[in-house]
Amino acid sequence: MPEPFKNQFNTKLVSELADAVVKEYPAFNKKAFLGKVFNDEWEEKELKNRMRHISTSLNVVMDLPYEKSIKILKKISPQFNGWTSIVLCDFVEVNGLNNLKESIEAMELFTKRSSAEFAVRPFIIKYPDKMMGQMLKWSEHENHHVRRLSSEGCRPRLPWAMALTIFKVNPQPIIPILENLKNDDSEYVRKSVANNLNDISKDNPKLVLKIAKNWIGSSGKTDWIIKHGCRTLLKNGNEVALSLFDVSKKIKIAVDNLTIDKKELKIGDVNSFSYKLTSLEKQKKKIRLEYRVDYVNSSGGTSKKIFKIGEFEMLPSESRDIKKNQHFKDVSIRTHYPGKHKITIIINGIEHGFVLFNLIK
Repeated sequence: MPEPFKNQFNTKLVSELADAVVKEYPAFNKKAFLGKVFNDEWEEKELKNRMRHISTSLNVVMDLPYEKSIKILKKISPQFNGWTSIVLCDFVEVNGLNNLKESIEAMELFTKRSSAEFAVRPFIIKYPDKMMGQMLKWSEHENHHVRRLSSEGCRPRLPWAMALTIFKVNPQPIIPILENLKNDDSEYVRKSVANNLNDISKDNPKLVLKIAKNWIGSSGKTDWIIKHGCRTLLKNGNEVALSLFDVSKKIKIAVDNLTIDKKELKIGDVNSFSYKLTSLEKQKKKIRLEYRVDYVNSSGGTSKKIFKIGEFEMLPSESRDIKKNQHFKDVSIRTHYPGKHKITIIINGIEHGFVLFNLIK
């Protein structure tokens, strides 16, 4: 079993951070800092709680005004990447909200070695106009990590972060940033643009479809962004989104011999389903093949997830045998529960039959 992510925050990381602070601030008490971090509750803390615990402990033991402590952290920041840099970003989030100028400078520096996408969000909420003006400037920064922050930081529904409700209601301030980044040379940046559009589509689908119509065909970069940014709309069978990629919901198609390998299986096992797909069209047509799993959730109800199998073209009267394995092993993002489950076949956004089976302990 892989080591838990929370163990990235460990004695080595915290000790190296303390040593770096001591070099710039000799009065810093490393022993007190380590003692405060590795208290009796440390082992029970998960990833984000460990990060927050380190950053708050650092502030307590440094015991300096924010302007002085952030200068020290900016000096030591080039020594660190990844998880340690994320702690520095969190320090800004927790302690710097009333020091906008210093915090903007620090986030711009720290994000180059990790990401300030979480840290920037409380600042957007408190200073929406000033921060979105800053994000627009960052969208033209020479460093691709900073450019990515300009998009990732203002995603309305960034996972593991506080939602930006103001942009769920009105995402217009985000759009100029995405316009600046839509042809960015960095795939890392373009992926953030796509994810931002996908977030927006969940609350403002018409806006994203309008953007998609304007961008599509401009370049290979924007076409990729649009398809990835419309993925929720595509999975939901939105007819306009599907039509952008030459997928028609009115296709004539037959699904035969739909079967499930196991009518009953244990949590942790793999099930497979298969069927025969035949085009009833008189011309070549594009096929988008998906399936939905209705899972039993902890309350006994159901939660649904759509999986994409692929896209391809089918000739008139062409047939294909489709077979797919589905795993029911617990993972970090999903716990399985016993009960009746359902797999539904979806073709071009339309349901075409289902199979049922029982999951047991």
